[in-house]
Amino acid sequence: MPSTAVVFYRDNDGTVPVLDWLGGLPLKARLKCLVRIERLRELGYDLRRPEANLLRDGIYELRVSLNHVQYRILYSFHTEADRSEGPKTVKRGSVKHRSKDSGQPVVRRTVAVLAHGLVKEDKVPGEEIDRALARMRKFAAAPERHTLAEE
Repeated sequence: MPSTAVVFYRDNDGTVPVLDWLGGLPLKARLKCLVRIERLRELGYDLRRPEANLLRDGIYELRVSLNHVQYRILYSFHTEADRSEGPKTVKRGSVKHRSKDSGQPVVRRTVAVLAHGLVKEDKVPGEEIDRALARMRKFAAAPERHTLAEE
């Protein structure tokens, strides 16, 4: 099974919420979160409970527990089409054929976009999900601007 690309959402001011959040965690919690991100890369949509869960409106959570503390990273899947068609956020990636005139396939690549992290006590607050949704809308409108560039 091919791996899923995982990208970090970047705000307009250049900050990367997930990396900022990870940097403030205890080392053991940070390492467990990084393992969970790697599992998302390996399994993509197939990552399930207890490691991940769908919250609502296409927003998922990576789930990490350590010493009775619940760490969560909110993310969504985004499907990129070739440049002529533009980006589109959907639930699943696919290959679609253009009109019969061109005969060229349009290749779509699905990426997991990590929006931000949080520590939760009961359930993930609705405002945190809304924040992730707003970030996904910004990402869908301008993926290049809102993706952390790899160095």
